[in-house]
Parts: sequence; structure tokens; C-alpha cells
Amino acid sequence: MPAQLGVLKQRIVAFAGTLGAPGLFLISFLDSSFLTFPVINDLLLIELSMRRPPRMPLYASMAALGSLLGCVLLFLLARKVEEAAFHQKAGARGRAIRHWVERNGFGGILVAAMLPPPTPFKFFVLAAGVFEVPLRSFASAVGLARVIRYFGIGYLAVRYGANALPYLRDHKWQVTLAVIAVVGVSYLASRLILKERAAHAVKESHD
Repeated sequence: MPAQLGVLKQRIVAFAGTLGAPGLFLISFLDSSFLTFPVINDLLLIELSMRRPPRMPLYASMAALGSLLGCVLLFLLARKVEEAAFHQKAGARGRAIRHWVERNGFGGILVAAMLPPPTPFKFFVLAAGVFEVPLRSFASAVGLARVIRYFGIGYLAVRYGANALPYLRDHKWQVTLAVIAVVGVSYLASRLILKERAAHAVKESHD
């Protein structure tokens, strides 16, 4: 069975590689849902962006959309999974993942989605579904993280060519932490602005 699955995945990759943007969508969708294609979608995005730089935004968008929809599908399926089944699949890290997801919500999913491999992000997706994280919050966090990731990879591919992936591999934690810091500051600033607006609206309603 593992050998047959490996052959199937090779055929999918070969087929997707001939499709351009739709193939990138397909690989990203499957990688985020039922199958795993380590680094394949990154490599395909880099190759396509190098070949046709003006279309990089399209390729990055297809990768982000495919990954988001794959995660949402897995999230919805996880809604039917019982807590005991989740802990059985996640093993020793299940309790820590549950605590992270329940305590941090949107921010927790956003950070987890941007962590580099080998972070087991699918377990975070399953935990979000099992422990009933709101779908809007989940999809917003994953969507933002995927847009940042794939547009970043696309930009590096256009600028550095074949050296983009080695650069990311050699500096993955520095890049990840820098992105998380920027997003975190932006998120906190937006929360403060919204909080001030809400307080101002309440004050005006009482005047």
C-alpha cells in the first residue's frame, strides 16, 4: 500500500507540473488535506515564477488558495472527530497542541501556520476543528499565513532564482521569526485601533 501511494503521488506531481497555476493549486490543496507533498509546492512555485516572473502573483495566489481550501476541508472533517481520536493521532504532543489552539485562537493558528517544517501543522488544523475554533477565525489565520508564505517565496524566486529555496532552508528560522514579529505588531495595532473605535462609539452613544 505505501508503495502504491508513492506511485500515485509521483503521478500527481508529474501531472500537476504540466498544468501551471491549476497544478500548483492542486498540489497545495492535496498537501494541506489528504496527502503530503513535502516542499513540492514550494519548488513548483519557484520554478513557475522563475520561468514567468510577471505571473508570480497568480502562482502565489493559486498556491495560497489551494492550501487554504485544503486546510478548511480538513478542519470541517475534524469537526466530526472525537477528542479521544485526536489525542490518539497526535500522540504525546496532543495536549500541548490543544492548549495552544484553545488559548491563542486566531493568533495561535496564524503562528503555527507560519512555522517552518517539520512543524506538524495538520495536527493544529485537526485540533482547531475538534475543539471548535470558529471557522472564520481559523480561515482568516490560515489564509493570511499562506498569502505571506507563498508571496514571500514567489518574491524570492523572482529575485534570487534557483537560490531561493536554499536561502529559505538556511535562514528559515530568521525569516519565520521576522515575519511573525511584523504580523504580530500589525495584529496588535489593529486590535488597539478597533478597541479605541469601539470605546469612542460607546462614548458617543451615551452623549
